[in-house]
Amino acid sequence: MAYKITEDCISCGACEPECENEAISEGDEVYVIDADRCTECVGNFESSKCAEVCPVDACVPDPEHEESKEQLLEKWRSLHPGEMPTYEP
Repeated sequence: MAYKITEDCISCGACEPECENEAISEGDEVYVIDADRCTECVGNFESSKCAEVCPVDACVPDPEHEESKEQLLEKWRSLHPGEMPTYEP
């Protein structure tokens, strides 16, 4: 499932550069994650980097966007055509 950023976000921006899929951007009040681009870092890393670097634990799984690891990897492949994933589940 994609991640989302809760209202606990302090807009520090620590998460944005960590996202290899460019799914994170600055919203009106807090940072936001584009669920169509979020792969939970599948394809790049073993764990979700945004959640690891968030100082207030505002990056959490989004139950409204449940996807299997295979679906996430397929999404990663569509975002990175011609590239080989560095991490596969």
